[in-house]
Amino acid sequence: MKARILGLFLLFEAGFMLLASVVAFIYFYKCGDGDVLALTVSTIITAISGFIMISAGRNDKSKRQKQDIENFETKDSFFIVTATWILFALFGMLPFLLNGTVKTVTDAFFEAMSGFTTTGSTVLDNIDSQPHGILFWRSIMQWLGGLGIIVLFLAIMPALNRSSNKVMMFSAEMSGIGVKKLHPKMMMTARKLLGIYIILTVLCIFAYFMGPMNIFDAVCHGFTTMASGGFSTHQASLGYYNSPYIEYVASLFMFASGINFSLYYFLVTGQGKLFRENEELRWYIGAVALMTAFIILLFYFAPEIQTVDSNADSYPQGFENKFRTALFHVTSITTSTCFQAANFDYDLWGSLFLVPTFIMMASGACAGSTSGGIKIIRQVVTIKSINNIFRHLLHPNAMFTVKVSNEVVDEDKTRRVINFLIIFLLLFVVGVLFLIVSGCTLQESMFNCISALGNSGPGMGRTGPSFSFLGLSDMGKWVMAILMMLGRLEIYTVLVTFLRLFGGKKY
Repeated sequence: MKARILGLFLLFEAGFMLLASVVAFIYFYKCGDGDVLALTVSTIITAISGFIMISAGRNDKSKRQKQDIENFETKDSFFIVTATWILFALFGMLPFLLNGTVKTVTDAFFEAMSGFTTTGSTVLDNIDSQPHGILFWRSIMQWLGGLGIIVLFLAIMPALNRSSNKVMMFSAEMSGIGVKKLHPKMMMTARKLLGIYIILTVLCIFAYFMGPMNIFDAVCHGFTTMASGGFSTHQASLGYYNSPYIEYVASLFMFASGINFSLYYFLVTGQGKLFRENEELRWYIGAVALMTAFIILLFYFAPEIQTVDSNADSYPQGFENKFRTALFHVTSITTSTCFQAANFDYDLWGSLFLVPTFIMMASGACAGSTSGGIKIIRQVVTIKSINNIFRHLLHPNAMFTVKVSNEVVDEDKTRRVINFLIIFLLLFVVGVLFLIVSGCTLQESMFNCISALGNSGPGMGRTGPSFSFLGLSDMGKWVMAILMMLGRLEIYTVLVTFLRLFGGKKY
């Protein structure tokens, strides 16, 4: 049963690899690109592996297979989701290896895992010289990964377990998708979300194409913008175009990618009240506005306050440029997209910019969006829960509840939120320790770790916005790849899978 499902997923991946092969074939005739063979062979290997796994899953037809479907449980869903993401990265790295884009398995797996988890960290320092098929495959990986967590948990898993209506499983995301289903059948919910995702992607591509981008760049950047991924077709990212128009368009669609996708459905179907009253959305808008204003103020006052680690030439000049750079930086970091604009290197802005950047990397945007990070809804629940503790100290006999969007969050969900934050912090500490052992400094380790766990992309220092992760040790790359998957799959999914595999019968 599980082998058959995983085989189907590999065929799904092979289908998109084939699309990248077609793009490579077109540009082979247009400009002589040499990646057709690498992508075609990768497609064949992935497809054959998928068929083999499907055949293995068909060996137990009739009664046993029927029994497996009936007994399909939540824990099986966790295993399949985790295994799928690992398999996608393993087979997704083949084009990079076969084309010679990278030289080692470690670099190839890092690049693929970064792509599918929409982290955006890269080991490539020659992106402009890469063939079109490889660049398209990098963008497709992120577009698939952007909605992947939603599709896997809301569509495929509930569909396999027909007796279960558990949507969020161990997720602690209370609003939006988790509470307001778009359709009684979860497969239909997933299709509506996918439709919204496609429409927003097409609009983003069109907006980019109306500027200085050609159609290829517009498509690739449209994919990675709505996936909040950050992979670009140029080493300088969006700064390559040196275009205020591109930066404003990117800021708009990055902000849009950070909103719970189900809210778009409520908005266009006349349920605007649910959109307006969503508390997480209000906090998200407020956080972006507040951080944008704060970064603008820092641009004005930081050169006067900072005496070390600052570079005045790296600051944007003039109010419009400061506003645009601040808006781009905040939306890019908060949504974990992390594109680079004309002024992008927060390392050169000075140490005053590092703390707010670090906080935004950890925070993330809304639940049910394509962004990474802790998610705003968890922070809202935590803040309200802490506030209730103080209120209870003042009024011991009173009963207080946590409410989000006028809905009571029960104690079990609140406890899961707190537990998530504790586990997130523990993983951060452990990740920092491993990265220090791998050769990173403390500051580099902290930024690299939160970048991987929050699926953001850039680090600092030798792995900062101006550099790639090529110089990171092999140990550091594997640690970050694991953290990327943990962050993208909301931690619980991966941990429950491994606890079940190695924790004995009690799991």
